[in-house]
Amino acid sequence: MAGWTQEKIDKLIASQRKFFREGKTLDVDFRIRQLKKLKKAVQDHEKEIAGALYADLGRSPTEAYLLDTGPVIAETNEMIRGVKKWARPEIHYSGMACFPSMVTRVFKMPYGVTLIISPFNFPFVLTLGVLAAAIAGGNTAVIRTSSKSPHSTALIRKILGEIYPEYYVALVEGGHDTAELLLERRFDKIFYTGSPRVGAHVMEKAARNLTPVALELGGETGNWCIVRKDADIRDAARKIAFFKIANSGQICININQTAVAEEVADSFLKALREEMIRQIGEEPLQNPEYPRLISKEAYDKCAAWADSCRDRIYWGGKGDPETLRFEPTVIYPADPWEAVASQELFAPLLPVVPYRDCEIDALLDLIGEREHGLSLYLFTKDLKWARKVMSSQQYGGGCINEVCLHFMVKGVPFGGVGHSGMGACHGKWGFMEFTHPSTVLTGASFGNLPLREHPYGGGRGDWKLPLLRLFER
Repeated sequence: MAGWTQEKIDKLIASQRKFFREGKTLDVDFRIRQLKKLKKAVQDHEKEIAGALYADLGRSPTEAYLLDTGPVIAETNEMIRGVKKWARPEIHYSGMACFPSMVTRVFKMPYGVTLIISPFNFPFVLTLGVLAAAIAGGNTAVIRTSSKSPHSTALIRKILGEIYPEYYVALVEGGHDTAELLLERRFDKIFYTGSPRVGAHVMEKAARNLTPVALELGGETGNWCIVRKDADIRDAARKIAFFKIANSGQICININQTAVAEEVADSFLKALREEMIRQIGEEPLQNPEYPRLISKEAYDKCAAWADSCRDRIYWGGKGDPETLRFEPTVIYPADPWEAVASQELFAPLLPVVPYRDCEIDALLDLIGEREHGLSLYLFTKDLKWARKVMSSQQYGGGCINEVCLHFMVKGVPFGGVGHSGMGACHGKWGFMEFTHPSTVLTGASFGNLPLREHPYGGGRGDWKLPLLRLFER
C-alpha cells in the first residue's frame, strides 16, 4: 500500500493490537503454522528472490541463495523445530524462604505489536529472518523495508500479502518520512538493522514510549582482521578475497581494515591479488556475477575514497558509474589513523595496515580503544593466543582462521555490543529477543508460616531472623 499516512498507520497498529489481544498468537501450534507458511513461500519464490536481488544489487543466483534465501529457510527451520521447547514455561524451585509456595514458573511472553526496520544489503534474510523470530515469539509485526532496494521490497510485499493478513503481519513502504511516522507511534518492541547513527535515532524515539529495542549495527569504526606472520597466507588471502567480493563489500560483518604483519605483507598482497583474479577475473567490471553498489550515492562515496588513496592502490581502483560496479580495491600501506581505515566503508575497499608482529599488543590496544566492532577476524596458527584475544576483546562475534561463517551457525547468537548493536537474533536467541520472561510464583493457602510477618522482635519474633539467615543463602 503506497502513501502511508499517520491515520493509516494508526489504524494498522490498532488492528494488530486488537488481534494480538485475542490471544491467537499465544498458541505455539499457530506460530508453527505461520512459520511453515513463511518457509514455503520463500521456497516457492526462490527464482523471484534471485531476480529481485540481481535487479537491486547485481547478485548472482548462487550468491542470492548463499547469503539471503538459504539463511531464511535455515532460520525458519530452526524456529519450527525448536519453538515448542523454547516456549515451554520453566519450572523452578522457589526456595525455603518462600515456603510453602515451592513452585515458580517463568513464562516466555510475547511483547505484542513489533516494528522491524530492515536494510537494503540483505533485504530478505534481515527482514524475513527477523520476522521468523517475531512470529516464533508470538508477536504481530509491522515491517519497514529499505526504499533503496525497491525490487526486493515489492517481492516481500507480494510474499507477505499471499500468506498473512495485515492485522497480523504488514509491510509499510516509504521513505524517511514514513519511517519517522512509524517511530512516532508506540510499539511493544523495535528491531532495527542499519547504521549506528540511525540506530541512536531509533533509540531516542523508542525511549519516549519506553519501548525495548534491539539494534544490529555495522560498527562505527569498522571490523578488523589481523593476519599474523605465522598465518597460512594463501588460506587467509583466499577467504578475505571472497569476503570483499561478496555483495560488493556491503555487509555489516565485513572486514573494513586488515592488519598484516610486515614480515609477510608482500606475500599476502601477492596472494590476495591472485585470489581476487581467480575468483572474479582480471576485469571484475565485466563479470556479470560481480555485484554492484546499491546507489549512485554509494558508488560516488566509494570512488571518492579510492581517489583519495589513488597513489597507494595495490590492485583494483576502477569503477563504472553506469553499472555502479566498483572493483575490489586493495589500498596499501594504510595508516590506522587515516579516515579510510577508521570507519565502516560498506564498499569493496580494503585498506591493508602493516604492523610489526612483535607489536601485536599495541595493535590490539589501538583496536580496543575504538568503538566496538560487529566482528573480529584473526588468522594465525597460534590458537591459544587467538582464543585469548577472542575472550578478552570487545566485539560482536567473529572467526579464527575464517570469515563471516559465524553468522551461519545454528543455535548460537548473532549481535553486536555498544556501537555495533545490542540484543541478539538467530534461533533460540531470536526467540528470546522477541519474548519477555515473566516470573510467576504459585502460592499455597495452607502450611503458611508467620516468618515474613510482624512482629520481628520482642520475644515472639526473635526466631525469625536466624531462620531467614539460614534460608536466604
